[in-house]
Formats: sequence, C-alpha cells, structure tokens
Amino acid sequence: MSWAAFRSSKWFRLVWIIPALLVAFVAVVLLANWLRGIPAVADFIEQYPGRDPANEAAEPGFPAWLAWQHALNAFLILFVIKSGLLIRTTKRPAAYWTRNNTGLLRTKNEPVRISLNHWFHVGIDSLWLINGVVFYVLLFVSGQWVRIVPRSWEAFPHAVSVAIQYASLNWPAEAGWVNYNALQVFAYFATVFIAAPLAIITGLRMTPGLAERWKPLERIYPVNLARLLHFPIMIYFLLFIFVHVFLVLTTGAINNLNHMYAIRNDESWLGLIWFGVSIVVMAVAWVALRPSILSMIAGLGGKVRR
Repeated sequence: MSWAAFRSSKWFRLVWIIPALLVAFVAVVLLANWLRGIPAVADFIEQYPGRDPANEAAEPGFPAWLAWQHALNAFLILFVIKSGLLIRTTKRPAAYWTRNNTGLLRTKNEPVRISLNHWFHVGIDSLWLINGVVFYVLLFVSGQWVRIVPRSWEAFPHAVSVAIQYASLNWPAEAGWVNYNALQVFAYFATVFIAAPLAIITGLRMTPGLAERWKPLERIYPVNLARLLHFPIMIYFLLFIFVHVFLVLTTGAINNLNHMYAIRNDESWLGLIWFGVSIVVMAVAWVALRPSILSMIAGLGGKVRR
C-alpha cells in the first residue's frame, strides 16, 4: 500500500490514537504520583490500603472447576468478539444459512436466512451462555460469589485507593489467592453481573427471527436501544480483557497463572505451561475457523448458500 493510499484509508486515523494514548497514560501517571505526594491522600491510602475485610469470608484458594471455566470462557469470548466484529465489518458475507428445522427462527412462517457470520455469532454465543449458566450455578453453590460481590460500604474508598495506586505504577500488594482487592471486586462484579447479562439481553433482542417475536415489547424495549447498547458492551469486554491480562502478567505472572490455570499458590511453571497450551489452542482455532470450515459445520443443521 502506498503512503497516499494509507493516508486515505481508515487505518490512518488509528495512527493518531497511539501517541494520544501515550500522552494520556503519562498524564495519568504524573497526576496519580502528585496525588500520592499530598499528605491527606497518603493518609487515605494508608487507612484504606485496598482490601475490604468484608470480602475475606471465602476460603483461600480456588476450586478446580473455576480453572476450566476460566479457560473455556476465555476461548469462547474470543470468538464471540471475533464473530461480532465480522458482522459489523463484513459487507459481503461469504455465505448465508437457513435452518432445516426452522423452529423459532421464522418470520411470518418463512424460515429466516442469516449470514454465515450471524450463524457463527449466534452459535458461539449459545455456547458462551450455557457455560455462563454453569458458572453462575457453581459460583453460588460453592460460595465463591463472596469473592466478587462488594459487601460493605468500605469497598468504595478501598477501590479508590487501589485505583490511585495502580495509576501511580506503585501497585498494591497482590494476594488474589486469599481475596481480591476492592477494585478487582468491582470490576469482576460489573463484568459477571452487569455486562454479561446485558450482552445476552441485547443480543437476543437483535437475533434474526427472534427479533420478530420481541415486537410486542418494542415500546418498552426497542431494537434500536439494543443496538445502541450491544456494541459499547463489547468494547467494555475488550477493555476489561486487555487490562485484566496486562495486570495478570505484570503483577506476578507465574503466581497469577498458577492460581487460575493450575490451582496452586507457588512459583512452579505449571500454570504458565497450561496458559501457553490454551493460547496455542485459541490460535489454532482462530486459523482453522475459516468460512469453508464454518460452512461445513453450519451445513449440519441447515442449508448454506453463497
């Protein structure tokens, strides 16, 4: 691509995002360090170091089911996001799919034809939803919910304190094996109990075929509202994943990966090995799930036409 063609492309606009983000990052770090130099703020951080005592009720450590749930969810959310972006960015889908047993996917008694990308998105979303239901059940049955639900008003000043500490790059002590800091609790709570349900509700409202059946609710839940919310929710997930992975790798990668991939609290390499295996599996699946493969899989339950 020539320089002139690059300047006229949509990618050129992204070039300006990088220096803008760097300037914003430096400004935030300088501001946070200036705040920490103020005696009142320093006293505040000392009084509220980051961990709300109310969230120490859970037993130290993690159950084994949480490890495979975490790995499976990471795999599924990757392709939920990929398929969603394909829907937004693909002008000419590779193929279209029509269900053999139309069931709910009908519009005025006619089977609904959807793009292969829509089929991919709905299919992977369904698996993500099933995995999420299993996660919710195990979360409450095991009592692990206490780790990710704010349980006292003191969680708020602790979260503010942690945010300042993170922003200053002088990070709080990590003890995730015992309990999360208050900012982590709020982030996990928002992701599990707010963002994920909203993603499902808005996605269902827009699903071809099903959207027709939601029409009686148009006045109180219009499809345009679902469209307005669905994409920002995906952006939230992207930001959450970026920050989450960044902090996992920069606040003690070996220990953190052992917690979530090997269910152990030590300096062994087992967690890193399993993490590497999961990355390889995701990379292979990313390359393998081409339109030709998706068409073959989609053809098992419907007709695929170009």
